[in-house]
Order: sequence, then structure tokens, then C-alpha cells
Amino acid sequence: MGIEAEGKDAMPGPISQPQTLADVKTLPELLRWRVEATPAAEAYRHFDAHAGRWVSQSWHEIDAEFELWRQALAAENFSPGERVAILMPNGIAHIAMDQASLSRGLVPVPMHAVDNPDSIAYILADSGALLLFVDTLARWQAIVATGQPLDALKRIVCADMTGPVPADARIVALDQWLASAPGATAPLSDVAVAPDDLAAIVYTSGTTGRPKGVMLSHDNVVANVKAIAHRIAASPDDVFLSFLPLSHTFERTGGYYYPIAAGACVAYARSVPQLGDDLKHVRPTVLVSVPRIYERVYALIMQHRASAGSIERALLDLTIAVGGRRFDARQGRGALSLLDRLAWPLLKQLVADKVLAQLGGRLRVAVSGGAPIAEPVIRLFLALGLDILQGYGMTETSPVVSVNTPEDNDPRSVGHVLDGVEARLGENDELLVRGPSVMLGYWHKPEETRRVKEADGWLHTGDQARIENGRITITGRIKDILVTSTGEKIAPVDLETAILADPLFEQALVVGEQRPFLAALVVLNAKAWVQEKERLAASGKQGGAAERAALLARIAAAVKAYPSYATPRAVWWTLDPWTIASGLLTPTLKNKRPALEHRFAEEIAQIYAKKPAATVKAQ
Repeated sequence: MGIEAEGKDAMPGPISQPQTLADVKTLPELLRWRVEATPAAEAYRHFDAHAGRWVSQSWHEIDAEFELWRQALAAENFSPGERVAILMPNGIAHIAMDQASLSRGLVPVPMHAVDNPDSIAYILADSGALLLFVDTLARWQAIVATGQPLDALKRIVCADMTGPVPADARIVALDQWLASAPGATAPLSDVAVAPDDLAAIVYTSGTTGRPKGVMLSHDNVVANVKAIAHRIAASPDDVFLSFLPLSHTFERTGGYYYPIAAGACVAYARSVPQLGDDLKHVRPTVLVSVPRIYERVYALIMQHRASAGSIERALLDLTIAVGGRRFDARQGRGALSLLDRLAWPLLKQLVADKVLAQLGGRLRVAVSGGAPIAEPVIRLFLALGLDILQGYGMTETSPVVSVNTPEDNDPRSVGHVLDGVEARLGENDELLVRGPSVMLGYWHKPEETRRVKEADGWLHTGDQARIENGRITITGRIKDILVTSTGEKIAPVDLETAILADPLFEQALVVGEQRPFLAALVVLNAKAWVQEKERLAASGKQGGAAERAALLARIAAAVKAYPSYATPRAVWWTLDPWTIASGLLTPTLKNKRPALEHRFAEEIAQIYAKKPAATVKAQ
């Protein structure tokens, strides 16, 4: 397929503005429409570290700030359709470069701010990006150290220039880059873009091991935004708290473009470690998250319950029981007794409100996506009175395919498909979807595109499902893909193959389904392991901790070409090989994953009972 944006010239005059959201056809139009509609309303909120306080900006103010970026980017004289890579954490600077790129007809390439240098270098080279916006000079130097030729890059804009600046004329500090842009007596006119032009190339890991660039058009994203707005109505009074990476399409569409459509405010969290404090300060009304955040709160609640006194424990249990029946009754799946009705106001005051205060106390809806959420976790929050809505999507669908609503919420499912989206089951109950939000294809990978997207537009998701009365329930996956609790999708076979390229490892199994990180179970080559331990001893390193660190370092080196989240963070090892006779290998010597996970269930459980860096050594 290999669709690429065609170059266009800037319009000589202003582009006509849409009157309603229904009239919006491109992302630059979306922002222009919002600024025109509610210029004085609060648009963004962020923490100013220098001032030590939270700062708000209206739509008019933020658009004026974006204009500085538009002017600076226009001065680079890039042609429409060229790529601009953004390697920045969430925040105003990230979206400013994104909006500036879109206004100039350029194509943003958002990247994981914590990805490893090898993966970043690959994406930069593969996308052919002409400009890189990077957070620190040290990050850029780490990318250079990979040795990947990046001759296409014409400009590196660095937010933090701390450290010796290399002799590279392409590098410029962000403040200098913005200040050097020629002034203009009037705002720049947006470059004309068509709905089917590229709005982003979002890289996602695939079964080939290397990231694949998902090509999303303006129509793909805008159609998804409109469908979300029709299903779940946010308002200008809502406040979103953004902490998921803007390199994820889930956050990009649901937590960035959709609030523009709704006119809602987005507050950018300072960091994940400070998320608890930010929730209490910002007090968001809408939260978009992967299951991991809800799982952490659930774990804290359960830990507190375990150490609580008998009365406090009984009150929590009663609140969950009554609240659960209250939720079911609201969904038409049961009746609420008079006793439950009388008890709930007191239980809400004594228990539910205090628990939800940890999330700010104002949340009216929370969306969970990116990975399945365990039913006990979602049921707990529903019982406490927080509407958690589970949805389904993927980068290739911009991303939302389906989602529950507060009025029709079955936590065992991922809801009904959005308006304009079709879904059906294919061979082996694979979920197929079709609609305006389905990607154009994979960047420079026509064969990969044809493999997943049929000529008539049906996309193969790789997930197995049931569809009952239009409601989708995901039951499994066709492909052998791990989905961590943070929503990352990883092909374990590719990682295992990479690990086995190191002669120290005879066999390998990567695990991490619905876990916060990956772990590797490995069979070592006995001779090579003796040599490795001798090397460690010679350098004064002995014992389990040193051995663990050495193995993790070898594994990390073996998988360095993969995204950072695909690096195993714990290891268990043995010298006893897995065999066909033991039922752990197929006749062609492939891992029998279910059998291995069953055989080593106790060892895997011990790994995840410890901190991420922990390891368990075979006896």
C-alpha cells in the first residue's frame, strides 16, 4: 500500500472555518474551530516548576503560544508531507510541536519518551524525519551513539541543552529556535490538507520485531473523535488529567484531540510518581487510563483491608456488596432492596467517598483501555460509584472501536462499536472491523498492510471475540502476542529468538501477560555459564545478585533493537533443558507456551511477587 501524503502549497488566504464539530474534516480545522468557539475557556493546565504553581491557559492564549511554534517551523521551509519526530514527555511543548506540524501540512511522528536509543534511531531513519524535537541533549547523544545513519535529519531542536554541545550545526536550543523565527504581522494561514492526508505515523511493535509505522489520516482521527463524542459526551466543564504517553494513540485521540472537540480542559500530570498528588490537586472529572492505574489503587485498597480492624473491614465489604447491587440495579440487571437504598447514603459517606477522594473526589467517568482489566478490579470501582468504562481499540483503528457507556455498562465486555464502525467475526472467531477510523496502512510495508487489511477495508485485529446483540466480548488472541497491564503489545517469540542469539542461552520463554513488566525464563549453556561466572569472579562479583545482573544485562543487549518496554526486567534460570519428552516442546522444538507456564507457575508467581528487578534462581 505504502500511502504517503502528497505535497501541497500554502493557501494564499485564510481557510473557511467550520461552524460545528460535524463540519470539521481535519485536525487543524478542529483546533481553529475550538479557539473560535470558546476563546476564553480554560484549555490547558500545567505545573510551572520555576513558579512552583499550576498555570492555566485559555484557548486563545494557547493558540497564541502555538503561533510561535508555527512561525519557527515555517522558517525551516519543509514541504508538506514531510515528517517531524517528537520525542518529548507529555506537556504543552509536545502538543505545541504537534499542532505546529499539523498546521504546516507536516506529519508528526510521536515516539515513546522512554524508549531505548536503538528503537528511536530506527524510527527516525525509517520515517525519514527531517526534524527531531527531543527533551535533552543527552538523549540525542545516546541516539547518535547507536551508529544509525540519520542523514535525513536537518534540524534537532533540544529542550534542555545541558552538557557539552557537539559541533553539529543542526542542533539548536528550543528557546533560540522559537526566538529566531521571523515575526509576522498576522497569524500564518494553515497549509491546506485533505481529509485523506497523513495526520501521524504512530509506531507500534509488530510480529517482525521492528516497530511498524501506522499511517493515520486526518479523516481517521477526526472520525474517531466525532464517534467518541457521540458515545461519551464530555463538556467544557470537564477536566482531564493527562499522564499516558502522547505517543500512544489511546491518549493521543482520547486525551488530547477529543478534549479539543469537547472544549474540555486538559491538565498535564507532572510525572507518574507524582500522580497521586496531582489527582488530589487537579481533581479531574474524566480519567483516561490503562488498567495498571486502577490495579494499583485496587491493590492499595486490598492491602488496607487486610490490615484494617474488623469494623472497618466489615464496612468496606458491605459498601462493595451494596454498591455492587446498586450498580447492577442501575444497569437493569437486578433490583435494589429498601435496606440497600437506606444503607447506601451512609456507606457512601463513610467509605466510598473517602476512597474516591484519593482520585480527586470529582471523577464522574473513567475510561480503561489498552489492555483488559480484571473483573474484580473494575467491579470494585463500579461498586464505589465510579463509572469505569472498558473499551477496545488498537493503533490501527485510531484507536477506539467500541466502548461501554454509563447507561449501558457490562464490565465483562468492551461495549458496542462506535457509530460508523462495523464489526464481524472471521475465521477462528477473529474480530474484523471496518470504518473510517481504520488506518491507511503501514508505512513502507505494503505486504504487512495487505496481510491485515483486506481490499474492501476489513481489518484483521488478531483478537478472538464474541458479538452478542452488538456487544463485543474479547475472548482471546489469534496471534501469540503478550499484552502487559500497561497496554503494551509484545511478540514474545521475537524476543525469545533475539535472546537465543546469545550463546549463553539455550532456551528462553518470555512471560508477562497482564503483568506490569516482562520476565524471562531461560535455560543456560552449562559451559558458557561456567565461563560467565569465572568472568564475574575475576571482576570481584559473586553471588545471586551479581549473576542476576549479568544475565539481565546480556538479555537487555540481545533485545536492544526492541522498544524499551519489551526488555525483560526479571529472570529465572536453570541448566535443565526443556524437552519433547517432558511435554514442554513441540516435535519441531518450539516452546509449548501453556505447558511451560503451567510447569513453572510457581517460579513465575515468585518473580511477580517481588519488585521488578527481582529474580528467582532455580535450585
